[in-house]
Amino acid sequence: MNSGLSVPDYARPQSMTEALRLLAECGWRVLAGGTDLYPGAGTRLTGPVLDLGGLALSRIETGEGLRIGGATPWAAIAEADLPLACRALQQAARQVGGRQVQVAGTIGGNLCNASPAADGVPPLLALEAEVELVSVAGRRRLALRDFLLGPRRTALKPGEILAAVVIPEAALAGRSTFVKLGARSHLVISIAMVAARLVVEGGQVRGASVAVGSCSPVAVRLPAVEAALAGASVAEAVDRVTAADVQAALSPIDDVRATADYRRVAAVELVRRAVAEALA
Repeated sequence: MNSGLSVPDYARPQSMTEALRLLAECGWRVLAGGTDLYPGAGTRLTGPVLDLGGLALSRIETGEGLRIGGATPWAAIAEADLPLACRALQQAARQVGGRQVQVAGTIGGNLCNASPAADGVPPLLALEAEVELVSVAGRRRLALRDFLLGPRRTALKPGEILAAVVIPEAALAGRSTFVKLGARSHLVISIAMVAARLVVEGGQVRGASVAVGSCSPVAVRLPAVEAALAGASVAEAVDRVTAADVQAALSPIDDVRATADYRRVAAVELVRRAVAEALA
């Protein structure tokens, strides 16, 4: 610490003010649900741990959009009464690990871990999500697409806590769906995944937000697909999704779960399925 006092191994502050003061004084490892922190620590968790469990960061609030506290567990998100635009997020919440992980794991921890295969990211990108970051210097907001910089890399500055995920009111229009491909149906890391949110009026697609995960260093939106869907009739929308438009935004890799070529092909099929389900 800057004060020269010894640093405890563990702290559980009861206020945000206290948490931010501690975080500013020492390089704490921040603990929310621990479902990423503990497995990543190997055989021993080193360094002082700052437990956010004592803070009021697990509320889901409506009014001029949707605000989800950074320490909100996936199970709470899955079970909340949310607009149909959030259906993809709730579907993803039910597929983040097993039930134990869903009860303990948090939306903020998932984002700060910044895995390319994080199930929550494509639905949040489709919802135009922002993250609210707080420190002793104040608060700032970043679009989620600007917060995620690469595998295990974010724009989180030293001394900052991800306090909330904020979804603007305009992005709560329409209906969404989430489609995930893995080696099995549950308890699996995604080979590819897609979230699609469509706004339909008078039998036509008036707005489209489509995001793909596990096929790039970070999940990405598909601007060419979104442009092709805009104005399409419900009957022709799926046919507007082309392989070229989907794959133009992706940069997959070969790994133990799939080859890059397989991911490219799978992403096209998943986008078409997600669009069809969002329209159903």
